Amino acid sequence: MKKLLVAGAVALFGLSNAQIAKGTTYVSGVVGYSSVENNNNDRKVDNFAVVPTVGYFVAPNLAVGLGVGYASNIDKTTYENGYDKETMSAFVVEPFVRKYWTLGEKLYIFGQLSVPMEFGTEKYEENEDNTTISNKVNYNAFGVSIKPGLDYFLNKNWTIEATIGEFGYNTSKYDVEGAKNVNNFNFGLNLANVGIGVKYVFAK
Repeated sequence: MKKLLVAGAVALFGLSNAQIAKGTTYVSGVVGYSSVENNNNDRKVDNFAVVPTVGYFVAPNLAVGLGVGYASNIDKTTYENGYDKETMSAFVVEPFVRKYWTLGEKLYIFGQLSVPMEFGTEKYEENEDNTTISNKVNYNAFGVSIKPGLDYFLNKNWTIEATIGEFGYNTSKYDVEGAKNVNNFNFGLNLANVGIGVKYVFAK
């Protein structure tokens, strides 16, 4: 009877002893571009990011890694006699630790703790009747983020992973005399904030 219960649990929950071996390396990352236009107020927002990532398993099912890249955001509103334009661009660095738990031979759940950092500039332009006024300021941003997710191995080299929501904190400091830190908090499992990606694993 006990054997039947154990077999039923394995079938129901997909429990397995499969582990990702120590010494395994993988490459992944973010490459994205989006452009949103609002014709009601002639506003256009462009976002671009490229952040390649490398991870290394220092122990079975435990990886450390680093993402390094670039991100930008351009928010422009056009008026009859000019425009307002805000441009943010940043060098991005994100070290992380990721822990996997085995659900099946090919399916894993993971939790990732990362420390995202940005070193960038924010530029504001205001144009009216062909006269432009601009201002540029440097900023640094640091944070702590925890993301849960699922990882499915299509084969020994390729996987599909999904992250759902985020628990984190971020603070930004602008290089302006008297400027206060800007703090942001993110908490919750949000099905509207699902990230899907692929990665290549250098299987041992």
